[in-house]
Amino acid sequence: MPAIQEQLELSPGELGLALFGAPAGLLVAQPLAGAVAVRHGSRPLVAAAPLYISAVVLPALAGDLVTLFLAVTVVGAANGVLDIAMNTQGVAVERTVGKRLFSSLHAAFSFGALAGAGSAAAAAAAGIDPLPHLAVDGAVGAGLAVVLARGLVRDEGQPEGPRFARPSRRLAGLGVIAFCALMAEGAVFDWSGVYLSDEAGATAGAAPLGLTVFSLTMGIGRLVGDGVAERIGAGAAVRAGALVAAAGIALALALPEPTAAIAGFAVMGAGLSVLFPLALRAAGMQSDGGGPALAAVSTVGYVGFLAGPPLIGSLADAASLRAALSLVAALCLMAAVAASGVTRAARAASPGPPPLRGPTPRASRTDAPGGS
Repeated sequence: MPAIQEQLELSPGELGLALFGAPAGLLVAQPLAGAVAVRHGSRPLVAAAPLYISAVVLPALAGDLVTLFLAVTVVGAANGVLDIAMNTQGVAVERTVGKRLFSSLHAAFSFGALAGAGSAAAAAAAGIDPLPHLAVDGAVGAGLAVVLARGLVRDEGQPEGPRFARPSRRLAGLGVIAFCALMAEGAVFDWSGVYLSDEAGATAGAAPLGLTVFSLTMGIGRLVGDGVAERIGAGAAVRAGALVAAAGIALALALPEPTAAIAGFAVMGAGLSVLFPLALRAAGMQSDGGGPALAAVSTVGYVGFLAGPPLIGSLADAASLRAALSLVAALCLMAAVAASGVTRAARAASPGPPPLRGPTPRASRTDAPGGS
């Protein structure tokens, strides 16, 4: 993005305006994708992944602010459709296999983000222009998607089912968890490096390590999150994870020196890892239309992800960055309070079909009659 900004001679304000297209496209596309998934199932939407992934090259083709805004909007919309489709497909795969695996699917997102950031850094260091870099990324991703799409589950659509989720107390609780989790995650993505540099005195080389360890422990946490939820129940896993995340950011803020702060972000990533996947899973399992419910919860979560960084910036201007980041700890505690919503949603979840292979899984505490 810095290279594109330089090529188009955009000011920071103009670049920020162009980047607003991504959340605009995503937030419009997600509810519509949920409605389509209900009618036709998620497989057709996910099978079109090569088309969505190829859109990543569009920003490099922009010639001015307007075309960059349009390109970024298309990328955001494509991301929003694929996000809902993949999560709906993930719920279908879990029902087919007959065991928890939804959180571990989200681990692939965390590790993919690390790989994407690494490839971008390598391309920038090598002086590769945005167009060939993004063209290669898009081609590789689209090619892999063509191969992997063959293994998708054929989930049946519900032509008579609801297109959009009806507001309910249960859905609101899941939305609160998703909102808090992604707002906290967005704050770390945009502000951890600044905090380590300006408040904790980290060197330029050490400042990015907060986000690095946060992403790493989040990915690892998601790999083990399904097993934890199976043992103690999804609601208890969300509550424990939120409290661990609150403790992690509290450590980073209480001891503003590089080692302690980086350790705090690592703890926070591990705790935060299960919140969003388990909230989405609970929404996707609803008997009254999993696709729209999943889209609603995901959209609310991304509102938090997008609103968090500018809110932290405004609070930092009014007080200090340390004081502003204390909001993140409060969000984690709020998610812990709302964790019972996952348990209620699990009790109301629609039963999936019996496993197609393997032994019948042992019911988790939250999926068993009566919940945890």
